[in-house]
Amino acid sequence: MPHVVFDKKIDLLDFSKKFTPIFQKKPFLVRIPTIFVDKDNLTALLPAIAISELHQKYFIEISTKKSKTTIRLYPSTDPKKTEEVKESLALVAKQILDNYNDYKIIQTNIPQATLISQA
Repeated sequence: MPHVVFDKKIDLLDFSKKFTPIFQKKPFLVRIPTIFVDKDNLTALLPAIAISELHQKYFIEISTKKSKTTIRLYPSTDPKKTEEVKESLALVAKQILDNYNDYKIIQTNIPQATLISQA
């Protein structure tokens, strides 16, 4: 399962205020229009659409624990793990890194996320 793990707990309510809708057209379409945070500030869901040869709708989940934050695909929406779907996770990770300079990716299996963490 594609995922990105950060070294710190993210305040999801704060991130939701800083979140800007994602719309990437090339090389394929990725759209993530909004973010929903649960009342306990421990989980957020982001509805996503990825289109190239396939048209996939799914949710990206951000979950926080005491000392880390994980971005992954929400298990109930099981899209095919295409490059577009992996790219959508990397784009969310990039927004987190852009908003929180002191956060680091400590684990991932997405090549795009590895590249953005080195930027």
